[in-house]
Amino acid sequence: MAAAALERALAVREALSAPARRAGYGYIETPTFEDTALFARGVGESTDIVTKEMYTFEDKGGRSITLRPEMTAGTLRAVLQHGLHNAGQLPVKLWYSGSNFRYERAQKGRYRHFSQVGVEALGAEDPALDAEVIMLALDGYAALGLTGVELLLNTLGCKECRPAYRAALQEFLRGLDLDEATRARVELNPLRVLDDKRPEVRAQLENAPLVTDHLCEACKAYHEEVRALLSGEGVAYTDDPRLVRGLDYYTRTTFEFVHGGLGAQSAVGGGGRYDGLSEMIGGPPLPGVGWAIGVDRTVLAMEAEGLAEDDGERAAGRVSVYGVPLGEDARRVMFGLVTGLRRAGVPADMAFGGRGVKGAMKGADRSGARFAVILGERDLAAGEAQLKDLASGEQTAVPLAGLVTTLKEKLSI
Repeated sequence: MAAAALERALAVREALSAPARRAGYGYIETPTFEDTALFARGVGESTDIVTKEMYTFEDKGGRSITLRPEMTAGTLRAVLQHGLHNAGQLPVKLWYSGSNFRYERAQKGRYRHFSQVGVEALGAEDPALDAEVIMLALDGYAALGLTGVELLLNTLGCKECRPAYRAALQEFLRGLDLDEATRARVELNPLRVLDDKRPEVRAQLENAPLVTDHLCEACKAYHEEVRALLSGEGVAYTDDPRLVRGLDYYTRTTFEFVHGGLGAQSAVGGGGRYDGLSEMIGGPPLPGVGWAIGVDRTVLAMEAEGLAEDDGERAAGRVSVYGVPLGEDARRVMFGLVTGLRRAGVPADMAFGGRGVKGAMKGADRSGARFAVILGERDLAAGEAQLKDLASGEQTAVPLAGLVTTLKEKLSI
């Protein structure tokens, strides 16, 4: 990946995680690979992820290991294993960022190696927590300048009301013209059929029963409270009663963030509530809610809105000040000046390798710096440096003793 693209990905991670950090979410890292059974039980044996897309192999100890296809199951496993849910106040609020792996047909916005940022809040069943995590994601998108992200919202009911809906859906699906594999899925997990993206299948689902018509009173009240909390904060959303996430562990609140500039792969993130996941993987009851956002797709959304201009080398590792030392004595002094600028909070770099003034000034231009500090023998003798505005070309002499202060003032730092 080009340096500029990597810098954009880093900026996306920082912007998406910042709202969570402000809301008290702590950082967690989980292994890149886990025991295969964790994903088979947690993600769901009927999902495409488990049946078709996981990178699974046997390690030297004969254990079945899988590269993580998602990070919620691993995060919950870590919480349970280390007793974080017993260590203090609930909910346990966590955020993460990392690589995931799925074997599927590579295309724009769908990669075998992809990066996500996510949040999980464990240990509380509260509509306000559902609304909170949704708003954290929206705040992250807003911080990136994105205006085209839309929120789709639904509820999948609970273990009390979903069986009746499941039965009604199965009855409907059995009457459709479906291939053998899809018919098998109807019997195993009919909600997965609603997530089928093939046009010939989607065309037959137009009159499929809706989960919102089969909700128990508790689920209706819970969903209405989530909607009311979001509306009360001015959050725009679209009710999508056909929205089904691609993982088995979701219950009640489910949501997706989509962007019209991405074409067929319009989802840039999503999540929901997963109150039964802990039991699925062998833990105690521990309700949870969270989301994962695709870094790669968010970058594509930014490009679609013209927010990710690619200006080559200038986009990578931007600094505000670039030092140009002319001679060995100037190099030593410049090293100290650049170090002082950095410690004062001014992003700074300098020319290395003994480059001449022409090569060093090219480096200054490529760095994206606003100012170049030029230091030669005459400047050293006078106790000053030449400060050049790289945009206007204006150059002035500044006393070395006041250089840091002068630059901070000019840069409003």
